[in-house]
Amino acid sequence: MTDIRVLVVEDEPIASDAHSVYVGRIDGFTVVGTAPDGQSALRLLGEFAASGSPVDLVLLDMNLPDLHGLDVARRMRSAGILADIIAITAVRELSIVRSAVSIGVVQYLIKPFTYATFADKLTSYRAFRDQLAGSTTGTPGAGASQSDVDQAFASLRAPTDLPLPKGLSPSTLEAVKDLVRARELPVSASEVMEAVGMSRVTARRYLEYLADAGTVTRTPRYGTPGRPENEYGWRRN
Repeated sequence: MTDIRVLVVEDEPIASDAHSVYVGRIDGFTVVGTAPDGQSALRLLGEFAASGSPVDLVLLDMNLPDLHGLDVARRMRSAGILADIIAITAVRELSIVRSAVSIGVVQYLIKPFTYATFADKLTSYRAFRDQLAGSTTGTPGAGASQSDVDQAFASLRAPTDLPLPKGLSPSTLEAVKDLVRARELPVSASEVMEAVGMSRVTARRYLEYLADAGTVTRTPRYGTPGRPENEYGWRRN
């Protein structure tokens, strides 16, 4: 599968360089250009599209010197440029967030952030693309099922996007994540119970939280004695 082609739109040179370096650390992504303002971004997007190698993803700052990020996004859509957008900005106003969602921003990353948060956003975006691509490789014309669509959109949600339910501990959540990530094969709630030292019900709550967030996959485990249970695997795509 070819890399996801990324355009970084950021007016601060240090931030632009940092975002480009961050993207370069993540498998499956390639920075094809940077733009310091909205007009430059639109020009580059048009040039890439005309060359037959369109940009797949725009990392878009909202506060640019010439255009607001929302205006850039609107002009992209008006020009028929369908690249996905991840907003990277210090803007926190909910009205801006709602407007961003309405014009197709798929992720919203608030400055300042760590590399781990940045990587989580891009990794979940890649899983979203892979899920949609996988749902269209079956019978021609069959389309995606409800499950395909649900799984794809779940991939866009990182655990930080979901409030941690009452009774769940951030430190224990990290321990469960580390365990599932380290295992080559999916694990059950019973296996997490034994490895981490908690009740099966509690282990299942953590695993279900991670599954709802799109961090792990959730599939039925067949052929085991006793009550049926799900197994959970780290989403590596």
